[in-house]
Amino acid sequence: MIPDMSSPKTCAKSPEVMEMEPGTYWWCSCGFSSTQPFCDGAHKDKGFKPLKVEITEKKKVAWCLCKHTSNPPFCDGSHAKLS
Repeated sequence: MIPDMSSPKTCAKSPEVMEMEPGTYWWCSCGFSSTQPFCDGAHKDKGFKPLKVEITEKKKVAWCLCKHTSNPPFCDGSHAKLS
């Protein structure tokens, strides 16, 4: 079966909460990366692009893994509405 490339793959129905150091990160928007929540290039030929995220100070971040957040790349609770 060929996956539907018009919508992202849901990796989990909960966020990945991580303590992040300052730096540049690339959030996976397609859901196919094996290094979730970060991009590993798996989006190639799938119609998705990673989202560049600048973290300016050390902080705890809830990265969206369902890929349906309205506040990418951060979790907004959208995973609770998925079936």
